[in-house]
Amino acid sequence: MAHTDHQTMRRVLRREIAGTIGLLTDEHDFRSMRSYRSFTFDDHSLYLQQVEELLKTRASQGTHTAVALFDPQEYADYCADTGLEPDIPSSRTRFTAELATTGPTIPYDGRPLAELVPDLIDEAVRQATWEYASTLLARLGACASCGEDIGRAAFARASGLLVRILDTAHPGNRHLVCSVTATPETLVSVLHAEINADGTTQLDDAEALEFATVLALGLATQAPGGLVMRTSVPGTTDRIYGWRLRGEGLEPLTAGEVFDAYCTDIESGDLISPESGVDYCVPPDLGPDGPTPGHHH
Repeated sequence: MAHTDHQTMRRVLRREIAGTIGLLTDEHDFRSMRSYRSFTFDDHSLYLQQVEELLKTRASQGTHTAVALFDPQEYADYCADTGLEPDIPSSRTRFTAELATTGPTIPYDGRPLAELVPDLIDEAVRQATWEYASTLLARLGACASCGEDIGRAAFARASGLLVRILDTAHPGNRHLVCSVTATPETLVSVLHAEINADGTTQLDDAEALEFATVLALGLATQAPGGLVMRTSVPGTTDRIYGWRLRGEGLEPLTAGEVFDAYCTDIESGDLISPESGVDYCVPPDLGPDGPTPGHHH
């Protein structure tokens, strides 16, 4: 009887343990892991099916599971840095546990992997973009004239601009895109803002942090870039407007410039048909600008 009670208690405790699974999302990464003899899967499609069945089983038992991207090169570097033997399952388990605290993860919510994986990849791209932009901001150091931390000042300014953009936006849900030309490639950040029934704005904190960081990088380095806003209300015409990054601030785009940007193929430069049900317009006035520095950082 006591033995049965102990088994029951352990089953209850298992439901209290959260887990993370490192997922090999593409064929190339899967083939890289097959170089380890202890990794016994030989078919990527079957591997994904088995992962999905495992996730469903854990969910049916009331167990929370997070899904993380498993990068074979990062795993090899981790093992080299920590002195772990890479060709044993326990090392992969330790690496996955590390991903649970430092890497991008999303909770398994019952969706098929085919729907969940794109969101996981988006989360990984967002985190990588934020980390890269944050690193570049930190490297700017202090202003030689006033001693102010350039990156911190730019982030404060970007955050203030973002608040003003959202406060002055047309009614409806908002979709913002900020792009900044950086080396070696252009950084792009996306922010979704939904309006609650009480009129308050709902943001994803991670999205907002990344967006403000990328915008701050553009302001601090005065790199070419821009910001575009799309507002949507069911049953009405969507509105699209934007700004170009100019110095340490934003310069409104004309309706024609917004139209040209949306109706030109980025790669070929050819004209494309304008989207129906969309009004390309000038942005609302952001109001008086905050105090500007006596010099440019």
